[in-house]
Parts: sequence; structure tokens; C-alpha cells
Amino acid sequence: MFELELHHARSTELFRRAEAERLAREAVRGRRAARREEAARRAAETETHTRGPGRDRLTRAA
Repeated sequence: MFELELHHARSTELFRRAEAERLAREAVRGRRAARREEAARRAAETETHTRGPGRDRLTRAA
């Protein structure tokens, strides 16, 4: 009987650990996805500008 209780306790602990690891992997995937979305958003914002900063449209007359 005691071995059966130990088996149940061990299997319950393994299930808990597996769930914790799944949640950790899911959190990592979520953070990566958020970083990719943020990078894509920033890239889209910068691509709308055709001229770089500090470039004049007309040259100065001498």
C-alpha cells in the first residue's frame, strides 16, 4: 500500500513539473512573438520615411 501512495505522489509531482515547464515554454514563445511584432511595427514605421534625417531637399546657393 505504501508503494502505491509513493507512486501516486511521484506521478503527481511529475505532472506538476511537466505543467510548469509547458507554462514556461509558452511564456517564452509569447515574449518572442511580442518582440517580433514590436520589431515589425517599428520597421513598418521607419519604412514610411523616404528621406533620411539631415538631408536637405535643395542645395544651398553659393
